[in-house]
This record gives sequence, C-alpha cells and structure tokens, in this order.
Amino acid sequence: MFTEAQTDFQDFVEELISEMGKFDEDLLKLDAKKSLLRIYRDTRFSKDKTPYKTYFGASLGMGKMNSKSGFYLHVESGKSFLASGIYLPDSPILKQIRKEISLFKDDFLKTIEDKDFKKYYGELDDENKLKNVPQGFEKEDPMAEYLKLKSYIGVHNITNKELSDKNAVKNVAKIFEAAKPLNDFLDTPILNTQN
Repeated sequence: MFTEAQTDFQDFVEELISEMGKFDEDLLKLDAKKSLLRIYRDTRFSKDKTPYKTYFGASLGMGKMNSKSGFYLHVESGKSFLASGIYLPDSPILKQIRKEISLFKDDFLKTIEDKDFKKYYGELDDENKLKNVPQGFEKEDPMAEYLKLKSYIGVHNITNKELSDKNAVKNVAKIFEAAKPLNDFLDTPILNTQN
C-alpha cells in the first residue's frame, strides 16, 4: 500500500516538474525520485520515536541545505500545503537576502504585493520571526519588519479534493508560478555571491 502511494506521488511530482518547466526551465533538470523526501523520521532528539513520516514531501529546486529558493509540496490527509521561497537559510545567505530587501525594497514589495501572490499565499509566513531588527541593519529601516524574518516563504493550504482533481497538476503549477518572481528576487543575492 505504501509503495503504491509513493509511486503515485512520484508520478504526480514528475508531471508537476514537467508542467512547472514551462515557467522555470531549471526545474526540468530535476529527477522526481530524488526530489522526494525520505520516509524515515529523524527521531534522535524527539520524544516521539515513530520511525516513519505520515506524509509525502517533495522539494523542487531548493538546493542543498536550503541554499536557494524553490518550491515544496507537502501531501498529508487534511494537512496538505504548497510552499514557495527560502526556508531558514544559513546566516551568510540570510544576510545577503536581507541586504537585497533593504536596498531594493520596491522590487521586493512588488513580488509579495502582486495580485496572484496575494491570492494564493496572502502574506509571507512569519514563523521564527525575530523580535528586533537584526544586527547590521537600521532600526528605522522602512523594511524592518521583513528584515526580522528568518525565512521568506509563502504558504498555500490545499485540500484533498483539490489534490485529487483531474487538473491538480496544472492547478498546483499555477499556484507555484505566482511565487516565481519572489523566488527570482531571493536568488539574486545568492547567485551574486556565488559568482
């Protein structure tokens, strides 16, 4: 039963990569199987020693150790969601992104105030947000609230019914596409530091 479900999920991800390749050619290089998260839970520091996850996840384009922005698909009965952006990047990357936001605030705001982004994602997720503006930035910076974020992620909850719809792949790709401008903005400082 698990193997069948995993195969179905992998097939879905394969179709999704192909569909998303229409707006992000880099994704076409991805291997659907390698994009799937492992089924085994890391129980070393957890009171819950259940060995297996109760969901499927696929990371699309996020790079090793969240080193760049990308897309994430989480499928769990009644708790499925899509996420786009960059999740808890390492300090040097996070600092570069914050500098970019501070310097190019209008470009950043344009990505998150876009009508399609707002429609699907609403606001950026503020989990793990700092209480104060991080060191190296002015307290009065007009982008202060965004500089306090440790992740730059948009989250869209999705129902079981939406995932089993015959147009699910196209619909999910469309939701992800709405976050492509944000991902491009977030990747600019990362690519600049790698060159």
